[in-house]
Amino acid sequence: MHIVIVNRWPRFNDTRRWDNELVRYEEFFDHARHRISYVVDGPGAQGVLAPATSIAHLVTVRDVNDYSQLLGAVSEIMEKAGPVDQLIALSEFTLEIAARVRQTLGIPGHGPEQVAVYRDKARMKEVLALKGLRVPAFARCESIEQTLRFADSMSYPIILKPVDGAASIGVLRIDSREELAAHLPTLDLSRYEVEEFIEGDVYHVDGFADTASAVPFQVVSRYLSSCLDFVSGEPLGSVIVQRSPLRDRIEEFSASCIAALGLTGTPFHLELFVTGDGSLVFLEVGARVGGSEVPHLINKVFGINLFQHWLKGMAGDAIPPPEKSKDPSGGWLVIPKPRELPCRVLAAGSMKPHIDSIWRELLPEPGEVLEAGGSYDALHSGRFIFTGKNEADIEADIRNVIKTFEFKAVPI
Repeated sequence: MHIVIVNRWPRFNDTRRWDNELVRYEEFFDHARHRISYVVDGPGAQGVLAPATSIAHLVTVRDVNDYSQLLGAVSEIMEKAGPVDQLIALSEFTLEIAARVRQTLGIPGHGPEQVAVYRDKARMKEVLALKGLRVPAFARCESIEQTLRFADSMSYPIILKPVDGAASIGVLRIDSREELAAHLPTLDLSRYEVEEFIEGDVYHVDGFADTASAVPFQVVSRYLSSCLDFVSGEPLGSVIVQRSPLRDRIEEFSASCIAALGLTGTPFHLELFVTGDGSLVFLEVGARVGGSEVPHLINKVFGINLFQHWLKGMAGDAIPPPEKSKDPSGGWLVIPKPRELPCRVLAAGSMKPHIDSIWRELLPEPGEVLEAGGSYDALHSGRFIFTGKNEADIEADIRNVIKTFEFKAVPI
């Protein structure tokens, strides 16, 4: 089998950064048994640790998320190393581009239509609504007048978001008709949808869908804030939910959504609302491993590397996920960079001596410069992973860190 891997994630040699340590292509793919080629950008080249002699072909491009660059790179690989059986892209930002390349070059796997059910936020809600699963009221933005009419049919606030976005990038809470009318002319409406604002707690479910769209493994977590809050500069974290009737209902709802969307052989990260009356409302889903500290926490607490299951399955070496025989909890927290960037760090106080449930802690060192950009896995003011306690105590520890963490920096 000839497998082409598109990689934009670096691996770090120092002991501080754990980002992407679970994405071990050199371990999960037998480079002697299969022909393995790579398309990488600058950071992604640092994530390819297989010996150069074992790689069929490697192409470096400036931006793997540019269709023409990725198409040219894969075409070169096909010319140099032969037909491609699998084109693998793990980053949510690359899924659609890779699907278009598959379609253009006749490579097996998901094309744009299949990818739309887990990348196009309007399409996924259309599918689920037809299956009788509750989703927010929504509409694609076709024109300024149509969008305003739809928003007028609901009460404000409403949510305006890109249909193909990730990490809440570009998501706007709109509190009035005047605010919406001011924003709409500044946007490419073909990429946006407008939807009902749902009051409630937000949960995320991270698991794996098998070849029959069943869900043999999933973990339910409750956000302590929201991804939209994080974009606004607030800390973001979540805690793993322990056994309860609510968790059972969420797991059943999650499995129903995965089956309705027809996701197979893939990890997933699904988000939903639990409203004040206990109703469950779908938010969105990605056919990929959850971001930030989610995969590291799951690997630590449950002993399952979702990247390993995903990649080995693609190579025909699927391994069954372990049974969840125990009922542990755990959590994570990211305290974002200061608003004024770039900045030079003066001090970031370690919380490990004060919070015994902290398993991992990543702090910038005095003198380091924090730049704008990056997602949840960038170097922020502080990142923490918590284990070893029950759900209530983990939440208390996370809130304690939010309250007492000390960070000082000066704008540059």
